[in-house]
Amino acid sequence: MNHIVALDSGAKEIENLLTGAKSMIIHGADVKCGPYGRVTEGDILYFVSNDNRTKVKARGFVSSVYNSHPLTEAESFELIIRNQDKLALPDDLFYKWAGKKFIVLIGLMNVTEVQPSLIDRSNLLSEDDWRAIGNVEFSFLRNRKTA
Repeated sequence: MNHIVALDSGAKEIENLLTGAKSMIIHGADVKCGPYGRVTEGDILYFVSNDNRTKVKARGFVSSVYNSHPLTEAESFELIIRNQDKLALPDDLFYKWAGKKFIVLIGLMNVTEVQPSLIDRSNLLSEDDWRAIGNVEFSFLRNRKTA
């Protein structure tokens, strides 16, 4: 399965993945929701910035996935702290995710820049920062030349 994921532009999350300063991303919520249980090793994640959700900038392959059981606030903080070396979260993002009841940690490998591609407007991410999709090359992206 392929996924489109919006990452924080202010924290330079995509750039940090590309340089190797970051090797894991996080998603959390107080209820089970995507990507909880939907991501598996080998999936491809396509990354967009939260300030420009129409332009895919990079992609990476999922190397590991951890879907938490229901966590207490303290357990949630501890889980993130234990993985902070891979997450490289600035304080504002740390506190965005810490305390959530359900956390998904996704390890990444082979994160590379992609030729800038635009997401078809009918498939834009709304308030959510995650969308599971089918075959991204054929269904959701248009080459910049045809945009």
